[in-house]
Amino acid sequence: MDKFSKYFDHTLLKPEAAPQDILKLLSEAITLDVAAVCVNGCYVSSARRFIDAAGADVKVAAVAGFPLGAMATNAKAYEARLALEDGADEIDLVMNIGQAKAENWAYVEDEVYAIAEMCHENGALLKLIIETCLLTDDEIVRACEAARAAGADFVKTSTGFSSGGATVQAVGLMKKTVGDDLKVKASGGIRTLDDALQMINAGADRLGCSATAIILAEYNERNQK
Repeated sequence: MDKFSKYFDHTLLKPEAAPQDILKLLSEAITLDVAAVCVNGCYVSSARRFIDAAGADVKVAAVAGFPLGAMATNAKAYEARLALEDGADEIDLVMNIGQAKAENWAYVEDEVYAIAEMCHENGALLKLIIETCLLTDDEIVRACEAARAAGADFVKTSTGFSSGGATVQAVGLMKKTVGDDLKVKASGGIRTLDDALQMINAGADRLGCSATAIILAEYNERNQK
């Protein structure tokens, strides 16, 4: 990736985020020229209009099954479909973590397959959030294998709303498992340039951050010296 800013999904998923906060996020995303904005479903249509009006090269990502992943498959699929209809380019779907912990990988694969197929029919990408802080290393590997088998485009470390965020160790394990078949998104707790660079060096192709502006300012300052 030639431009450092294109590693970033500029993200605001806090429940208290108001429309004016989302407008600020979108303005920053366009100025910073990031890969995508990541928002909750109710803001997808306004994000789509705002970015299109600006003619910006910024994708719209929406979450589904967020942040627990424990909704019925049909509910997740409907949420993803609404986001796609509202103009989402990417869906960040939370895996059913309880089914993964129970080693019910057929359930996980079937759910991911159904939503990945829908995304691809609409020209969108699917990122599967596996919530690595709740999984053993073996479960991380199995989740990545399930994502690959079911046709996901990315595996993603975290929602940022559980007991931990991205770690270098988890990102490295995910990258080792998926190789070049899928991309890896690190998300949760990435607040400094050094955090970002460590995740990229471990194999992350995309970074989900709320501190994007701070990280990119630090990057620019460091590279001007």
